[in-house]
Amino acid sequence: MGAEKLACMIIGAAPVDRRVFKEFDPRHYYVICADAGYETAVKAGISPDLIVGDFDSAKEPPAGKVKCLTLPVEKDVTDTMFAVLKGFSMGFRSFLLLGCLGGERFDHSLANLEVLQYIREHGGQGILADKNTKIFLLQDERLKITGMVGATVSVFPYNGSACTVSYSGLKYPLNHEQLTCGGFPMGISNLISEDPAEVRVHNGSALVAVIQ
Repeated sequence: MGAEKLACMIIGAAPVDRRVFKEFDPRHYYVICADAGYETAVKAGISPDLIVGDFDSAKEPPAGKVKCLTLPVEKDVTDTMFAVLKGFSMGFRSFLLLGCLGGERFDHSLANLEVLQYIREHGGQGILADKNTKIFLLQDERLKITGMVGATVSVFPYNGSACTVSYSGLKYPLNHEQLTCGGFPMGISNLISEDPAEVRVHNGSALVAVIQ
């Protein structure tokens, strides 16, 4: 399992601000690049442990001695999903997904939320992150947030019509309130006012976006 490395970093094809690697040091992760994610790794001076993909978004297939798995263009999973499945097969249960938000393909950002759900429902923990944003999927659990007073927190029901949540340490606290998918995004744009802050999902599933 990548020696003593206990977590897996997946680098996708969406643009990545290199400053994110100061917060998440690749040396502490087993790094899998999905498709054009390897180009991001090369530009950032990162040596991936594995590259996977059909290379439809990469300018050219990777060269050199890095282990590479070439996938067919026509397949049932995205390159990012395949990278996560590969990580699971190697024993990893903690995943950091970079280069998986934004970019030219909004549908891939949505697909990567599904990847986050897969990780959670198969006993793992995952974070979607870029320079300013971290996205968590909570299922009947709590998220403790430290050192981020002033950051924005938005909470959305996911994989269901509603979820029940409580907030502490936020400008607008809630206590066992229900958020619904009824077209009124009540959970948007809260602010962290105390350290630590906490979002707790009592029932159902919620996507939590923390934006600095």
